[in-house]
Amino acid sequence: MGKVVLVTGVARQLGGRFVRRVQRDPEVDRVIGVDAVPPEHHLGGADFVRADIRQPAIARVLAEYGVDTVVHMDVTGTPLAGGGGRTTVKETNVIGTMQLLGACQKSPAVQRLVVKSSTSVYGSASRDPAVFTETTSPKALPSGGFAKDAVEVEGYVRGFARRRPDVAVCVLRFANILGPCADSPLADYFSLPALPTVLGYDPRLQFVHEDDVVEVLRIAAHEPRRSTLNSGTFNIAGDGVLLLSQCARRLGRPTVPFLLPAVRWVGSALRTVGMSDFSPEQIRLLTHGRVVRTTQMRETLGFEPKYTTVEAFADFARSRGGGLLPPEMLASAVDRTAAFVRRNGPNGQDQVNGENGQDRQNRTEEPKERI
Repeated sequence: MGKVVLVTGVARQLGGRFVRRVQRDPEVDRVIGVDAVPPEHHLGGADFVRADIRQPAIARVLAEYGVDTVVHMDVTGTPLAGGGGRTTVKETNVIGTMQLLGACQKSPAVQRLVVKSSTSVYGSASRDPAVFTETTSPKALPSGGFAKDAVEVEGYVRGFARRRPDVAVCVLRFANILGPCADSPLADYFSLPALPTVLGYDPRLQFVHEDDVVEVLRIAAHEPRRSTLNSGTFNIAGDGVLLLSQCARRLGRPTVPFLLPAVRWVGSALRTVGMSDFSPEQIRLLTHGRVVRTTQMRETLGFEPKYTTVEAFADFARSRGGGLLPPEMLASAVDRTAAFVRRNGPNGQDQVNGENGQDRQNRTEEPKERI
């Protein structure tokens, strides 16, 4: 008999993609997809069970199918279309995880648990370190929203690991997930025609491509490969960072800077009209940013992302189409402005060479205009 894998949250595109991918592995005998609503996409040869993980019935599903591997992907920040609001999402994240872990604890067949978490557990604050590692404690715990849900979920998972030390537990803290099918508050924000920003801040951001998310979940769901270990907590992100201003230019979308109190008001207005879940935690991210170290992902887990942060964002940008400002025109304008500033600093000084206009006239050779 091969593995029997149960996957939660399969009504979402990412969950459906993982189900279709993992069932192609030769060591997997059966895949069971679980969600409270039927998926609109195809799940391949997987069995779909309509079940709400907030209810004790999930324990019967584990026992009936003899599940030995559980991949918990139903930890998310956005509700499904027509699936309720923030209250429903929080109940699924927190209460659903509690019920699922309780069912896993009672099932002697369960041998491996993989939990999709988020780097939002670190929060975003002005006193935070430049780079978070898996062992870094946040200066201030998230006070609400999906970030707080993720913190509570990880707390329950640690408790489960203590009660069932025989189960291999892997927690994957993903950076902001982007790609053509991205479904997250940050993806909604980047889809706005103009991007509200906090005046005076240009945060550093990290992304991970949805293809890499599916692949690292698959690695975590199997026995570790030679010289690797897939039990523990791992930061998952693409190489490199992008500034928010760089993201806006690549999307061709103008930014609209506001003072921080005004940004909070704009966020409330966008949530009210349903355009974007511009939550307080997202405002903090777009103020202070967040960057994580991924050494353990490579050296211990043995995973190398296919996409860098820049490449993941580029693929996302292509799927969203052009913005109000064509990126090529915007980049050209920025370059021309930078060249002008270098040549003509304040009071007629050359900011590159530290010379004034008279000094330039006295030189025997004058370089051509810089591009």
